[in-house]
Amino acid sequence: MIASLKGIVLSKNPEGVIVDVNGIGYHVCIPLCSLADIPEQGGQVFFHTYTHVREDALQLFGFLSEAEKKVFTTLLGINGIGPKLGLAVLSGMQVKKFVEAVNNEDVSLLSSIPGLGRKTSARLVLELKGKLPVMEAGEGTSSGSISVSEDAVSALLNLGYKRPLSEKAVEKAVRSGSGTIEEIIREALKYLTEKQGL
Repeated sequence: MIASLKGIVLSKNPEGVIVDVNGIGYHVCIPLCSLADIPEQGGQVFFHTYTHVREDALQLFGFLSEAEKKVFTTLLGINGIGPKLGLAVLSGMQVKKFVEAVNNEDVSLLSSIPGLGRKTSARLVLELKGKLPVMEAGEGTSSGSISVSEDAVSALLNLGYKRPLSEKAVEKAVRSGSGTIEEIIREALKYLTEKQGL
C-alpha cells in the first residue's frame, strides 16, 4: 500500500498527474478541483494517496489534504460507490462544502454533483452523516479553481451557444462519462447539433 508520494511533477491534466519519485513516474488520479493547486512541471508535490488494486489494474488516487483522502475512503465504504464515482464526487464539490452538505442533509446540493442522483445523494446523507472528518476553517479548499464543466460551458458560450443550453449540454456530456474537457466539449457539441437538427 502506497500511503503517500512526494516528488517532481512531470505533467498534469484532467486525466491525472505524473509524479517522478527517484526516477520512477507514478500516475496519480486526482479530484479535478485540485488541478489548479498542483505545481507546474518541475515543481514539487506531496500527495496523501490511496492505492486501489483490482485483478486487471493498480490505480493511485492522490489528495492534497488528509481530509480529502478520509472523505474519499469513507465514500468507498458505501455499497455501490467505487473509486471513479468517489473521485467524481470530490471533483464536483470542494470537500469542505461536501461535508457541510452531508451534515446539513442538503440532498438538493449533493444531487447537483454530476453522476449523483437524488436517490444516491439521500443514501449518502443517511450513511455518511457523523462519519466524515470535522473540517477546520479554510481546510480542504483550493484557490477557487474553475471546474472543467465551467470551462466547457465557457467554451460553448464563446462558440455562440446560449448559457442555459450550454449548461444542459455539458451536464449531459458529464453524465455520459466524459472526463476530459475535450471529451466533454465534443459530447456537448454532439448534443447541441442534434438538438438543432443539424
